[in-house]
Amino acid sequence: MPGIISPPQTLLRCELEYEVLSPSHFIFAIQCAFSPDQHVTHESLAVRPFIPLQTSWEPATGNRIFRCNVQPGILQLRYDATVQISRPDRGLDHESEVAQLPDHVLPYLMPSRFCPSDTMSQEAQRLFGQVPRGRARVDYICDWIRHNIAYEIGTSHSTTTALDAYTQQAGVCRDFAHLAITFCRALNIPARLVGGYCHFEEPPQDFHAVVEAWLGDRWVMFDPTLLALPENIVRVATGLDAKNTAFATMYGSMVMSHMHIQVSHDGSALADIPDPIQATVRRMAPVF
Repeated sequence: MPGIISPPQTLLRCELEYEVLSPSHFIFAIQCAFSPDQHVTHESLAVRPFIPLQTSWEPATGNRIFRCNVQPGILQLRYDATVQISRPDRGLDHESEVAQLPDHVLPYLMPSRFCPSDTMSQEAQRLFGQVPRGRARVDYICDWIRHNIAYEIGTSHSTTTALDAYTQQAGVCRDFAHLAITFCRALNIPARLVGGYCHFEEPPQDFHAVVEAWLGDRWVMFDPTLLALPENIVRVATGLDAKNTAFATMYGSMVMSHMHIQVSHDGSALADIPDPIQATVRRMAPVF
């Protein structure tokens, strides 16, 4: 039986603020997923101004969203959670033959919006076709990406695909994850994107994107950036790629004026007045 890694409870806080310029509709995925590898022991969500929220939950992935209509003005959100992560260690997992894959895993073999595995199939075979199959091959793919793709903030945008990142040889965590997913799928290894929370040693703090590959009979998490340990990732959204794992999707006219994420993996208290240097998007006054 694989070992279970059980670190102390993780505390997190996500603060967002938008200047809404026209009547708009927001869809948020910032709440911790209901997933077998983590247990949400406490959470709270505050929204200002008070507006009705429509919530939903996707049983297959554990993804949770809430959506709302917002009139022009300032929209502020604060989400707090305490999470116990209990993720099996990665073990020595093998690659499954396609014929042996469960039905629910098959979609993660297919090309998707940001992961054109069909287009990059020949390159994947050239680079990784002779690497021993199994977890070692996924590790090798992640290592190759880390050594050949520069991690540079500002080098990609919302429409950047894995092929774009491969061509320009630069990207951020989302691009690293997309490229790993693309290579895995091109080698008949089902793979998917996980967006979540973790603490970065260097500011700014932000959401993080990592990869899960289907090995043996389960999903195994990898971080091609090595910015976070898989056992520390708090899962928020799981999907084919960034198309269906975005933390916010907006329809209308708005500007993000503040974004600040705090994560404590050792259970220590979060700061009521956090260091503004850690903010992804800074504002002058606290949100709540």
